[in-house]
Amino acid sequence: MARSLKYDIPGPDWRVAEDEVREKGWEAIFGSELVRPLRFVVEIGFGNGDFLIDCARREADAAHVGAEYSRKRVLKTARKLARTELANVRLLLCTGETLIRELLPEASVRACWINFPDPWPKKRHRRRRLLKPEFVHDLALRLEPGGSVHVATDHVDYAEAIDAALASDPRLVNACAPERFLRAVPDRMPTRYEREWRAEGRPLHFFEYRREVPH
Repeated sequence: MARSLKYDIPGPDWRVAEDEVREKGWEAIFGSELVRPLRFVVEIGFGNGDFLIDCARREADAAHVGAEYSRKRVLKTARKLARTELANVRLLLCTGETLIRELLPEASVRACWINFPDPWPKKRHRRRRLLKPEFVHDLALRLEPGGSVHVATDHVDYAEAIDAALASDPRLVNACAPERFLRAVPDRMPTRYEREWRAEGRPLHFFEYRREVPH
């Protein structure tokens, strides 16, 4: 029998709604603990939440925002987060497109992490992929000068599309150059999928692009 999903939150509930962000603004939602102006670290598709929580521990001065379109994953991560001492994380049930295009100010994101997004491998479904030039354009505008976007995938075809999309925006510079991507990143916390797929011998691709700093 499958385990039942527990809905109680054993501590602070750090979930927020899209409308709450629009009405109150991020500064009210995060409170007074963080330095102003807020500098965001974003994870799109945070899965089980371990990578997001690790980032929040490492960068305690940043406002960490996780976006996930699975209600079950948001709830499970909210329960996990409530058992920590962290107060610099907020969780949203929304798509990555909505977070980037509608909810974050321009030039406010220190880092954006997109770990193993759905590759939508069937040709007729590729329009559903997150990493397309138009999304990268919107994301580049949200990065602060010197801010970074990190993308990981195990899917060879999607890696080619990601590489083309990231390279398409003139504001972004490949931090992995002269390589297009890396096969491994030192000191990176591996996600659950990453551990599984590395054990299976799948080819991993890690991209890092940074927004240019004006001279």
